[in-house]
Amino acid sequence: MARFLPEPAWTHGTPPRIGVLLVNLGTPEAATPQAVRTYLAEFLADPRVVEIPQALWWLILHGIILRTRPAKSAEKYARIWTAQGSPLRLHTQNQAKMLAGYFAQAGVPDLQVEYAMRYGQPSVEQGLMNLKARHCAQILVVPLYPQYASSTTGSVFDAVAQAGQRIRNLPEIRFVRGFHDHPAYIAALGQRLFAHWQTEGRPDKLVMSFHGVPKYTLDKGDPYFCECQKTARLLAEYLALKPEDYQVTFQSRFGRTEWLKPYTEATLKALAAQGVKTVDVVCPGFVSDCLETLEEIAIEGKATFLAAGGKSLRAVSCLNTQHDFIVALRTIVQSHIQDWLDRPKPDKDALARSALRAGRMGGA
Repeated sequence: MARFLPEPAWTHGTPPRIGVLLVNLGTPEAATPQAVRTYLAEFLADPRVVEIPQALWWLILHGIILRTRPAKSAEKYARIWTAQGSPLRLHTQNQAKMLAGYFAQAGVPDLQVEYAMRYGQPSVEQGLMNLKARHCAQILVVPLYPQYASSTTGSVFDAVAQAGQRIRNLPEIRFVRGFHDHPAYIAALGQRLFAHWQTEGRPDKLVMSFHGVPKYTLDKGDPYFCECQKTARLLAEYLALKPEDYQVTFQSRFGRTEWLKPYTEATLKALAAQGVKTVDVVCPGFVSDCLETLEEIAIEGKATFLAAGGKSLRAVSCLNTQHDFIVALRTIVQSHIQDWLDRPKPDKDALARSALRAGRMGGA
């Protein structure tokens, strides 16, 4: 296999463009055991996701997990699958389209926006090559994880670096580390909750549930826990909540090791036992509804709370394609590329002269 990917066709005199690559976690191609097995094999093989000796983990992954987990996970995916496929992919795709449209409305009509998945398709490599094919000489990579974690944002950086090893003519690349405390992101979350409460009324308790990670990552210096806490604090301030009005929890525990606490499931049981009747659950670590929000919270979490004596659990939908979020995304992106946008653009005569010179020299 050739070391480098084929370069897209290019003609001298073509004006360079700016590209944005939105990257989310990933999704199986279908809600079937085989598709889930393929997805999990890639996801769980990432050494940033599971930090144990790789030889031992390979035996556990292929000898146990990939033999038992795909069928169970496929059943969960089937509960949330849509006629258009994966909710996560659909939302991410629409976010990319809307972001390009919002930039066009703001007077930046030629910004190119693609989306990619860290695991599954379209890959980060394919997303970068798609932007190169649109003549993007400068690309901003935006992992759609508000809070930084080594296992999420860090892994996207790895994928970009790995793709770069196969690209001969590298574009100028920048990377967004996160936006957990960005005012526009906090405002979008706050407005989402205000809209929800306007129609549904306020709950007895608001639970802010973030995706969990093993506790040892915090002990080793991962800032994820602290950034989740800051997001929650800023959101509570925006909503004018008192400390007793909300609680921060962590979901999606996997394996036997200790994860960040308190756990969402245990908290829902405890709240019901304390006599709390109505709970709203919002997931500020997810910008798109997916398995963890639609199935784990809206279905399993609700069943857990009701079985423990609660009366009503309302899962607040993610930001998805909410207007305030796309505006926030545009604001975040623009802050990272403003100097690119400000660079003088070559005029048509300069491009024509470049093409002419290349033709005289025998270039494409």
